[in-house]
Amino acid sequence: MPYKSKILSGLIGVCVADALGVPVEFTSRAERVTSPVTSMLGYGTWDVPAGTWSDDSSLTLCLAECLCSGFNLDSIANSFCRWHDEAYWTARNEVFDIGNTTFLAIVNLKQGTPPLEAGGKSEKSNGNGSLMRILPMSYYYKNLNFPDLIQRVHQVSRITHAHLRSQMACGIYIAIAISLLEGANPEAAYVQGLEKIQKIYSAPEYEEEIQHFARVLGGKIANLPVEEISSSGYVIDTLEASLWCLLSSTSYAEAVLKAVNLGQDTDTTAAVTGGLAGIYYGVDNIPQEWIEQIARKGDIIDLAARLESVLSPEF
Repeated sequence: MPYKSKILSGLIGVCVADALGVPVEFTSRAERVTSPVTSMLGYGTWDVPAGTWSDDSSLTLCLAECLCSGFNLDSIANSFCRWHDEAYWTARNEVFDIGNTTFLAIVNLKQGTPPLEAGGKSEKSNGNGSLMRILPMSYYYKNLNFPDLIQRVHQVSRITHAHLRSQMACGIYIAIAISLLEGANPEAAYVQGLEKIQKIYSAPEYEEEIQHFARVLGGKIANLPVEEISSSGYVIDTLEASLWCLLSSTSYAEAVLKAVNLGQDTDTTAAVTGGLAGIYYGVDNIPQEWIEQIARKGDIIDLAARLESVLSPEF
């Protein structure tokens, strides 16, 4: 690949993993145990060619594109609406697999609701739709101090998922991603990320929600048996499953295939895992045949290069 960076590694990591999960989304874990995914497949659940990524990657790439012009919530919100209405940053000019909370937020945005007021605020609005697309915010770690960065992460979550639980899941994920960007291995990044974020989440306004993150914040998520890891679309489940897959693997391929083969919300669990695994293992350690198969590879490489040039030459 002609161009390589941690920004590219993360974006490619999300898209490849997402595409691996798309054909088997909503299948059961029992089905995946019987017939595990080991390569890039086509068709299946959504009847799309191999290498087709879903809304997870589309909205991640929308966010990354917006960050090339600076942090602007109106711009980010508008790009999400363009994705829905114009198939902007879709793999093959087709929108599929939109979550209900994200859909309702986009309806609100199109009716003129400000970005910070558009997202679902109820406890039932804690799907993984903001976590799945938040990775590009980690690339701001050299440009903003940590508390300010996490505040912006919360704001980006609120565009579609405004409940504090979703915001906090994004914050924890980004804290760990930043430690990976700083050169820590997954185990150290997990510990360091938790230490940094708990300084923020120990504040009184987070007190009622912190209990939901007990297993993650306990620092022992990797020690749980697979039977205790859920792969539903609930944001806590996705955060736990992605960290479990990352921490119990020794390669990008192992991590993301583990995520896919948990079943259920296969594309999102894999995409969230793949962003972290991509950053750590690097694009050279993502199977080349998978990269070659993904849709719009050249556009993703170009986007990563543009975002790098804006944020920091050190990537």
